[in-house]
Amino acid sequence: MKQFKCLNNRSILTVLFVFSVFCSCNSPESSLLIYEKENNEKARVKNENDLEIKRNQILDSMQAVMGAIPARIKKCSYLALDDTIYTGVKRIRITYSTRDSDTVPAYLFIPEYLEKKVPGILCLHQTTPIGKDEPAGLGGSENLHYAYELALKGYVTIAPDYPNFGEYKFDPYSAGYQSATMKGVINHMQAVDILQSVEQVDPERIGCIGHSLGGHNSLFVAAFDTRISAVVTSCGFTSFRKYYNGDLTGWSHKGYMPKIATVYSKDPSKMPFDFPEVLAAIAPRAVFINAPVNDSNFDNSGVKDCVKEAGLIYKLAGKSKDLVLMTPDSKHDFPREIRIEAYKFLDSRLRREKD
Repeated sequence: MKQFKCLNNRSILTVLFVFSVFCSCNSPESSLLIYEKENNEKARVKNENDLEIKRNQILDSMQAVMGAIPARIKKCSYLALDDTIYTGVKRIRITYSTRDSDTVPAYLFIPEYLEKKVPGILCLHQTTPIGKDEPAGLGGSENLHYAYELALKGYVTIAPDYPNFGEYKFDPYSAGYQSATMKGVINHMQAVDILQSVEQVDPERIGCIGHSLGGHNSLFVAAFDTRISAVVTSCGFTSFRKYYNGDLTGWSHKGYMPKIATVYSKDPSKMPFDFPEVLAAIAPRAVFINAPVNDSNFDNSGVKDCVKEAGLIYKLAGKSKDLVLMTPDSKHDFPREIRIEAYKFLDSRLRREKD
């Protein structure tokens, strides 16, 4: 029979500590808490500086799939085509120029009679032929008229078209982009430029909201653009592993990121990033998530997995209350009661007592 040497209390504590560090460093839940140092050694995220290093490494991983983010034009302006006053809100149909010399059609909503600067909200549409018209309240689902609804609440809002939706026709690949997703990111960042240029907007209080296509595009632009302080994403994501049982075909066509197919074989295990990383890149800024139980596009349990993992970063930053998940008993939709909660969330993060 083998003889086992007894351990004293100090030895036991040492073994337990080493074992706990080994387990936590190798568990999937804690992978976001590990970053790579310049000497290629791995280290644990412990402070704001480490978190910023980790964020930049996540953005590098996202760009490996989306393509490198290009520089924005330094001065972004818009052309007002016409305007309409409707129940105390001015709706202005505009176009704004991008770095690629194309023009993005958008609606800009400005509440009338504002006496002070207010927050601005970037509003991104779902996959629908009418594009920006839906959040503008000009068609589509009444549950997705958030650009108009938020303007009625006193926000200045902007709703642009995503490439090849609504009035906007543009081939990002002939312009050198590796994904339509990245073209969307840069266009949306320039929409934030427009918001900040509006006289009635406080440039330090910018939010973003979107459903489905707009739900994940809200996360993508917020990951890259730290000017966005609060994000609402509705039916916008699940873990790649639980997206249609790991079949990433839907993410890999020309409307999204073709490299998911051509480089990463539509295999979640080969992807350089997943949505816990996207959420972590936004941290510690505020994120509200609508993930219906019966969403057939984005598996609800996969959303919970992502939030649980990203929650470690929010906890580390002392901002656990700024990562909010709601799971209504509905389908792929943004029900009124959840929108009300989302608007309260934006109010609490962007409003001031005197607004």
